[in-house]
Amino acid sequence: MANHFSCIITEFSSALRMLEVRVPNYTVKDNTVKLECHYDMEDEKLYSIKWYKDGHEFYRYLPRDHPPATLFQQNGITVDLHNSSDSLVVLQSVNLSSSGRYRCEVSGEAPSFNTVDGYGDMIVVVLPETDPRITGGRARYQINDRVNVNCTSGRSKPAVKLTWFINGQHANPEYVKQYRTAKTGREGLEQTILGLRFRVRQEHFKHGDMKLKCLGVIESVYWKSNEESVIGDRQKASTLEVKKQVAATSTSNTRADRVHANSSESLKLSHQMLVSLVVCFIIAMHQSFIQR
Repeated sequence: MANHFSCIITEFSSALRMLEVRVPNYTVKDNTVKLECHYDMEDEKLYSIKWYKDGHEFYRYLPRDHPPATLFQQNGITVDLHNSSDSLVVLQSVNLSSSGRYRCEVSGEAPSFNTVDGYGDMIVVVLPETDPRITGGRARYQINDRVNVNCTSGRSKPAVKLTWFINGQHANPEYVKQYRTAKTGREGLEQTILGLRFRVRQEHFKHGDMKLKCLGVIESVYWKSNEESVIGDRQKASTLEVKKQVAATSTSNTRADRVHANSSESLKLSHQMLVSLVVCFIIAMHQSFIQR
């Protein structure tokens, strides 16, 4: 992740020059931060380096003193004195109170006491404990089904900025539903919820898939996403076709069974008539023999 710094320089002398003040725009809670102040004394001698946060001095460097560095207590400021110098101040374990405007002031020796300064603003970020989470989705969707899902960020400060994508493209703004950011706890951590609502159309499927992605960003220090891939539900249509085929086959078999049954009944009746005729013939012959 790229580091971003802010620097605004004010000069009051053509001799003493402020070259650069480096203050990270964003950093993460509990990180170690380096504040840099680069200057050019030209022909002058350095008298002092002073660092201020929101207008209050917290670090002073006088090269003539022993030791040269002096600290002034301020909320949210813990200086690593051993690793700090005239051009570098190291802050340890920054917290939310460490956010603010940091100004470096460089002064030359007498008699001119020329002074130049520069400043930068820093925001300390509390990262979310969990990545963006998608809820409410289904594994399969058909054309004209309603998609109704939410993306929820973890608690952070500042709030995570959420963005919806459909198949890698920004979701239509009409599909997106904004919810009010909720603040919780003593630190005022914030949780963001962003909804996605739309009716499925054929254009939402790419090669039978529809990918829904939620991206969460906090400036340059946090970039996380969650993606769900769903498929078009063609199984129902296939099932209907199978049922139709089974039904047609069943009807055909029934007709064949009827023809076979009718043939069997006819043969059975003919056999019974033949037996009856034979019996009658035998009885008649027997009676004729007795009469003789």
